[in-house]
Amino acid sequence: MDNKEPWRLVRLLAVTQIVSWGSLYYAFAIVAHDIQREFGWSTGVVFGAYSWSLLAAGLAATPVGMLIDRFGGRAVMSCGSLLAGGGMVMLAMAHSVALYFVAWSMVGVAMAMVLYEAAFATINREFLLHSRKAISVLTLFGGLASTVFWPLTLQLNGALGWRHTFLVYGIAHLALCAPLHALLGAGGDGRARRAAGDGQAARNYTLHEALRDPAFWKLAFAFATNMFIFSALSVHLIPLLQRFGHPAATAVLVAALIGPMQVAGRLGEMALAHRVLPQTVGRLTFSCLPAALLALLAFGENRFAVAGFCMLYGLGNGILTIVRGTVPQSLFGRENYGAISGALAGPSLLAKAAGPLAMAAFVEANPAPRWMLFILLAVSLVSLACFLAAVKARRGAMGLALN
Repeated sequence: MDNKEPWRLVRLLAVTQIVSWGSLYYAFAIVAHDIQREFGWSTGVVFGAYSWSLLAAGLAATPVGMLIDRFGGRAVMSCGSLLAGGGMVMLAMAHSVALYFVAWSMVGVAMAMVLYEAAFATINREFLLHSRKAISVLTLFGGLASTVFWPLTLQLNGALGWRHTFLVYGIAHLALCAPLHALLGAGGDGRARRAAGDGQAARNYTLHEALRDPAFWKLAFAFATNMFIFSALSVHLIPLLQRFGHPAATAVLVAALIGPMQVAGRLGEMALAHRVLPQTVGRLTFSCLPAALLALLAFGENRFAVAGFCMLYGLGNGILTIVRGTVPQSLFGRENYGAISGALAGPSLLAKAAGPLAMAAFVEANPAPRWMLFILLAVSLVSLACFLAAVKARRGAMGLALN
């Protein structure tokens, strides 16, 4: 593979990430109530199957990463697109609870095979240099998924209904994403290039070695608790702001700041990538969330404080995606990146599924907004502490190895 072909890979992945995130992850929020209305099922069944798909993605993340380490992204991500297409088509045809859950199970495993973790592992396999920049570029495109697919899904659902919407998305995976993933390249020489070019970690860890390292579990817990907060707020933020006394229009307006700040954060990370270590970026990112939650906890009735919260929240959320892709490589090496990053992603996907449900239970027990924020602030401080401890532990271990 020549020097230009890895960037061709990023261009291909940019298209498939927008389609995959938009159809597999974001579209459900638009069609969920229509699904419930047609079947007459409980909210627990309709949304529970979607949560189960995230759990399935978490369970599949590690073996998928191991497969990418061994065979490359072309084979794994192509099969993932075929599975995603099949799952979407099955959802469009589902008429029973059992088939509905089977379809979401297929979609969940497909998520592990085609979304960011798989794409990051593919990039790290193919890039000798500039993998961090490539991940940053890819997340910029991936961030457009909700911008494109929320209005697109709304239009398709209104014109065709949710079944035909999922059918269209299934065909998109089969006819667009699968062929594009098949063009990624075999990546047969990736392992040799990684071994020759890796100099960021003291050595390349195997998955077994990483799992025995306390730093791995601290990092996994840091990512998982952070994801728990982001997933909880993605569902509960607007109602939370309304309970502070802000009108719905104001809550939506300030929440709209989150998307542009995600893009701004990723652009800033790209600009500083050649000057700042991923660990340093991670420290700043994990510090943003407690600061934002503290501001909202103290001044939630003030619209300017709410706007400040949304800006910090969006900034941190945007950069965290890049941190998840770059810090594991920096701490544990490139050689088994797919397996290690997949193992790190598993708990985060479980937390993503649990966050909205757990916060719903907390709100039902006590709807006061500061009660919920206090819990999230405590979780964010634990997340920050775990990340700092993980980075400190690996720095110490690398120092001993160099000595």
